[in-house]
Amino acid sequence: MLYLCHDYPDEGQAPRHDSTVGQQRTGNIHVRDGVSEEEFVNMRTERDRTLDMPALILQSVQINIRAGRFPPAEENGVHYLKIPLNQL
Repeated sequence: MLYLCHDYPDEGQAPRHDSTVGQQRTGNIHVRDGVSEEEFVNMRTERDRTLDMPALILQSVQINIRAGRFPPAEENGVHYLKIPLNQL
């Protein structure tokens, strides 16, 4: 059993939080059986050129780097994420 971080369901379908290896091997549009590394890289490169930066990427990366933990609280007891301005 695989537990997914996110799901992009087809219209009218509910998001799923889990899947099986077999389901992914037959139905995953990116890495199903029969997709070569070259095909995967080409598909992702072309698709990624059309996408904007995700709205919450900076926040997400900071939490992911810390394995889901918030940064330490500051003196006022609040946990802050630090966002660079005018860098991206």
